[in-house]
Amino acid sequence: MFHEPRIAGNTGNAIRLCAATGAELHLVAPLFALSEPKLRRAGLDYHDLAHVVVHADLAAALAAVPDARVLAFTTQATIRYADVTYRDGDVLLFGPEPTGLHDDVLAHPRITTQARIPMLAGRRSLNLANAAAIATYEAWRQLGFPGGV
Repeated sequence: MFHEPRIAGNTGNAIRLCAATGAELHLVAPLFALSEPKLRRAGLDYHDLAHVVVHADLAAALAAVPDARVLAFTTQATIRYADVTYRDGDVLLFGPEPTGLHDDVLAHPRITTQARIPMLAGRRSLNLANAAAIATYEAWRQLGFPGGV
């Protein structure tokens, strides 16, 4: 789940990631037009192979996944992403570029865990699409790569 993504190319890359892994991509508005050329280019021909859902706001997005655990990814977390035990149906929540998730989102009662992806000191953050790929593949690995070849 991308909360208010700002860079179309990152979302296009996430569409490709979801097509490759079978994950769903939930986009929380406001966001750019889905007809944005950079989105189409980054997603290449994978748009028809991915399940993408757009929600008007975070409340609507979370209502669409009522039984899911919501794991927020933030540079402020103390738990490493690889130390989380992922379950089928988990929602991996990422914030907008370049700010990340705001405190009011991180304080939402549906957030069950906050996790971070380690990096060297003095670095602000990873690219959104790269962070989503790292976390998605760790979750998929823990689940045994169902459907993967």
